[in-house]
Amino acid sequence: MGRNYNWFITVMFGLFTVMLLTSDGFADTTAANGMPAGYPTWFWPTILFLATFVMGVFAVLGGVGGGVLYVPIISGFFPFHLDFVRGAGLLVALSGALAAGPGLLKANLASLRLAMPLALIASTCAIIGAMIGLALPTNVVQICLGATILGICVLMLTAKKSELPDVPKADNLSTVLRIYGVYREDSTGETINWKIHRTPVGLVLFVGIGVMAGMFGLGAGWANVPVLNLVMGAPLKISVATSKFLLSITDTSAAWVYLNQGCVIPMMVVPSLVGIMLGSFVGVRVLKIAKPTFIRWMVIAILVLAGAKALSKGLGF
Repeated sequence: MGRNYNWFITVMFGLFTVMLLTSDGFADTTAANGMPAGYPTWFWPTILFLATFVMGVFAVLGGVGGGVLYVPIISGFFPFHLDFVRGAGLLVALSGALAAGPGLLKANLASLRLAMPLALIASTCAIIGAMIGLALPTNVVQICLGATILGICVLMLTAKKSELPDVPKADNLSTVLRIYGVYREDSTGETINWKIHRTPVGLVLFVGIGVMAGMFGLGAGWANVPVLNLVMGAPLKISVATSKFLLSITDTSAAWVYLNQGCVIPMMVVPSLVGIMLGSFVGVRVLKIAKPTFIRWMVIAILVLAGAKALSKGLGF
């Protein structure tokens, strides 16, 4: 059965690659509604729905947020202006975070005490990042986006995760802020008491994470989890859940800037959200059977392709 699913995923990957490679042939002229001109009204929403459906499947299987796939792929291979893509990308990342947030809080996995100081910094910096991204020339942002995506690939290849990091002693700042917690590990039946350290370092890193989230419209789960888990010492489950909750605050702040500047087009956002949500439902089912290593390398391959395309587009090649 697992082998059949691997064939299914390989076929989807092949069709998705063909779609990306042929999309450059489409005209890059824009109609009054913000969509590329010269095609029926239904054409581009349908293409976006199909593309984001596949992205939703791969996002779940690869353990990455939909925004980190959406922005580089849609901006690199489709004839939409980068500002519109970043606005839609933030809403794609935001929708997943808002859907998951309440359940994670209820399960006592997402920590409000851990999230709030980080959210204050990251959301403020996300607004600044969004303003910087809209002020810079498109080709400069495209180059920076390509370099960031390739950096994410390196991070995915090299970063290790720790289920329960060793934190000998909470630092002074986390003690003052009372950042600690308890959760039950269902797989072992243990009750885990956790605390964090290196809090000042983590706060500084979240300044950069916030700026990048707003500037590129990526969401920032790919950066949140390593910082929370490897730098600050939060358990992996707490890191993942708190990161998801953080996105619902950080991305909202940046999304308002793009919305205020007219960079959110319903004909892009609606099919993208529907496609990525439906793809996520399928991905959850496939995840139970598919081989994680096989999927991880496939997602990295897609990101390398998208990052290289963004770089070449920004450099004018």
